[in-house]
Parts: sequence; structure tokens; C-alpha cells
Amino acid sequence: MARILVVDDEEGVRSFLADTLTLSGHDVVESPNGEQALQEVQRSQFHLMLTDLKMPGMDGMELLRSARMQQPDLQVVMLTAHGNVEVAVEAMREGAHDFIEKPLPSPAALRAVVERALEHRALRNAVEAAAPPPIRLSWGAPAMGPVVEALARVAPTQATVLLLGESGVGKEVAARTLHEQSGRKGPFVAINCAGLNAELLESELFGHERGAFTGAAARKRGRLELAEGGTFFLDEVGELAPPLQAKLLRVLQDRRFERVGGTQTLTADVRWVAATNRRLEEAVAEGSFRQDLYYRLAVFPIKVPPLRERKEDLLPLARTLLQRISAELGRPGLRLSAAAEAAIEKRAWPGNVRELANALERAAILSSGQELEAAWLETMGGPQPASASNSGPPTMEEAEREAIRQALDHCGGNRRLTAEYLGIGLRTLYEKIKRYDLR
Repeated sequence: MARILVVDDEEGVRSFLADTLTLSGHDVVESPNGEQALQEVQRSQFHLMLTDLKMPGMDGMELLRSARMQQPDLQVVMLTAHGNVEVAVEAMREGAHDFIEKPLPSPAALRAVVERALEHRALRNAVEAAAPPPIRLSWGAPAMGPVVEALARVAPTQATVLLLGESGVGKEVAARTLHEQSGRKGPFVAINCAGLNAELLESELFGHERGAFTGAAARKRGRLELAEGGTFFLDEVGELAPPLQAKLLRVLQDRRFERVGGTQTLTADVRWVAATNRRLEEAVAEGSFRQDLYYRLAVFPIKVPPLRERKEDLLPLARTLLQRISAELGRPGLRLSAAAEAAIEKRAWPGNVRELANALERAAILSSGQELEAAWLETMGGPQPASASNSGPPTMEEAEREAIRQALDHCGGNRRLTAEYLGIGLRTLYEKIKRYDLR
């Protein structure tokens, strides 16, 4: 059962809506105009509001904006006269979930629209409830100062942000920080563009209709719908196949999309954040990445520096990661010995945060006590001095080449396993193997 507010200046229409929904088991409140409806919203909580678009005084569009300011989670379905579909679509851009054309459909059609809106609300709440608590890192290194400042400046705007940096530097943490500072009420939803093939990725992004392809036994809402009102994070965006690049460009330009196999146009009220460890300018020059999409994504680029440039963050980061690992393993209170901390500070960590987290998790599993010793980290190929020479720290290219070489050795030369181990796309790995002349 849901609590539903029905708003229409025509008594007959209002009664039809209220009676149909009451018979379906919902708690329905009626309002004859926008002003009274807004008072109802200010007095009590509602799951859903059905409102006419054209009413004397406060119209449906103004009511939509005012009501969602009071209750950001409120789902809104617009009633509109035949021929005003463009206006209804505009209302969906403002936050309405769907619209119904007059003359009103059958009770069954009305109930279906209401059920979809309530299901969407429930799914979005489930995503928020199931999401693990974000890692909040101490970014105290001087190299992170410009990043922290840039995130704070761009967060309140609607600008699309492109996070740049090596694999594992913490780009998703930066994206979550941006979302938290943005003030957006919807959830943070992420997808890794390198983790799925093109067909599955399209379905995950946009959803699909029943029968859209073999195995599509029911309608599925995509992550774009679940991210309504929030932030959508496209990780490894440089791995997108060309057909999906074109579809993503359309969403970024028009904020509209269709589910796979569907004809209904949906709106995407999301803040876009993308991330990549590739040099997208080179990909554009090579023709593997669309130039127009690149410019849409790179409205506000931010580069996240690697760990070797953030030595001050190493120990706070390691302690934060170990605290989370301790909780996941059911062994609270795990801590680093003084020797382990010293060993961590000596290493360059070419695999960045991901390599550090993996080393800590392995050490925690191997350790039988509460204190992790340096030996457990070193045994698993963990912290070692980056170089015994006095030639200074390695360049980014040198460190990246060495990280890939070590990963290839670790995975026995299997390139697919190596790509998964490094957290990058297989195509990116092939390009880097060729660039660094690795055999």
C-alpha cells in the first residue's frame, strides 16, 4: 500500500483516479488545485502524486517543482491532454517519473503506471540501502591539494567531470566525494565500462524490455533509471565500444534514452562523472574514441596523482583500508606493526590503491594474530624499495611499464587475467604492451 496524492480541478477525473487507486489498496488523498495539494505535501509524506498539468492558479509544472523541493523522493505522474506530449516530456526533465494522456485509460492501465512509479521508488531506495559505506580517505598530501579544491568548486554545479589518472589511484573515491558535496538527493550509481561486453553493458546502462533478446524474460530497469536525481559514474569510459559511444553521446546531449527493445523515451536526470586511465586525446586521434563524446565528457577534467606522488597519504590510507578489510573478514582490530608501516612507506606502489589494498588483504588472511608484520607483505610481493639507484623516483611511464611487467609475470603471461588483475580493459592492456614493447 502506498500513500498517494491525486490533484485535478475536474471532479470527475479526480474521483475516477481516487476510486481506482483506493480499490487497489492505496491510501488516497484528493486535492482540487495546486495550492491545496502543496499544503498537503507540506503537512505529510506521500509516495506518489498524480497531478493534472493544466489547472487554474498553480499549474502542474509549478506544483511538481515545489512538491519535490519539499519531498525529493516523491514520485510524480503527470496528466496531460492529448497533443501536449512535448510539455509532459519537459515535466519529466523537471523530475516527473511518467505521464498519462487524457482521456484517461482503463483502470488497469492506470494501475500499471502507478505500479511502475512505485517500483522505481522502491528500487532506488534498495540501491541506496545496499550500497556499501564509501571509503573516506585522508587526502593530506600536497599533491592532492589541487584535486580537493577542484572537487569542491565543481561539486555544486551540473558540469560533467572527467577524472584522469592511473589505474587504482582512487578515482571512484573522488567521484563519491564529488557526489556527497553536490547536494543531489538521488543515489550514487557506478558502472565499469571495461567489465562487461557491449551487449550486457548496454542492458545494464539503459535496461531492456521483455523479449528484447534471448534470456530477457522480464523488463529490467537500467542503472540510469536507478540513478535518477543522483550521480552516474562511468568508470573506464575509454573502453566503450563505438556503438555505445554514440548512444551515450545522445544521453549526454538530450538526457533521453530508450530501454533495449523499447520505444518509450525516458529521461536521465543524473550528474555525469567519468573516469579513465587512458589518454583519450590519443584515442581520439587514432579514431577509437569519438571526439564529440570526449568534449562532452571533458567539460571539467581533474587529474588524480598516483600514490608515489602522495607519500603523506600512504599510512592513513593503509590504516583506512585495513579497517575495512578487518570488518569484511570478521576480524576487528587488525593493525600494522611498526616494521610493516615502514615497509609500506618505502615502496612506490605502481599499482596504487588497488595494489596496496590487495597486499593488505593477503597479509590479513595469512596473519594469525592482530598485528600484521612486514614479512607477510614482503612474502606476497608487497612493499619493497622501488629502486636501489640514486637516479630519483621513476617516471609515470617507467612505473606503469614495471607494474604491467610484474602483473604479466604474476599471471603467467595470460593477458586476460593480467587485465583483470590490474583493473583495466583488455584492449588497453594490449595497447600498453605494444607501447612499452613488453613480450
